[in-house]
Amino acid sequence: MTSQELRASGSLALIFALRMLGLFLVLPVFALEASKYPGGNDAAMVGLAMGLYGLTQAVFQLPLGMASDRWGRKRIIVGGLAVFAIGSLVPRWQIR
Repeated sequence: MTSQELRASGSLALIFALRMLGLFLVLPVFALEASKYPGGNDAAMVGLAMGLYGLTQAVFQLPLGMASDRWGRKRIIVGGLAVFAIGSLVPRWQIR
């Protein structure tokens, strides 16, 4: 492999490793936090929630990658952050 290929391969491996690290950092904290909510003691439901989290990432990875190639990375990141913010606020309104 050329030095450029090695650098590209290393960068890609680092990106995938950091994505998995993020998932595995959330997993133990999520399981502990879930026990505070109704139904959070059910291991199957906690596992289902984590599985859906991973599946959602997998499903949207290609379409959002293609969208970032077409419209630019910053626009897609800002849109994703907006969806994240809305998703964080909606449950707060439901609790009250």
